[in-house]
Amino acid sequence: MALSFDYPEPDDEARIVATEGDMDDDTAARLVTLAGKIRNIREHGLTEGASTRLLIYAASLIRNGISFKAACMAALCQPLTDDDRLQETLNDLIDDLI
Repeated sequence: MALSFDYPEPDDEARIVATEGDMDDDTAARLVTLAGKIRNIREHGLTEGASTRLLIYAASLIRNGISFKAACMAALCQPLTDDDRLQETLNDLIDDLI
């Protein structure tokens, strides 16, 4: 038997991140937008996309005073790949949201 799971709808995921990450709705929505962009580049070398759990980790860092960019790099980008080219692409995606 196998079960197929997908990511929550963006509005639902943003509510989850805002609630579990104890953060404002706008920042949670920006994190979900970033996750969607990261998930869209999976075919370019990432083995997995940005999970809701990683978004909550980033939210926790932001809530504790880490900048949006630094939190996203630490909680989302670095755990997903150590490839320099992909890190640069992920960094560009973050910069687009700042």
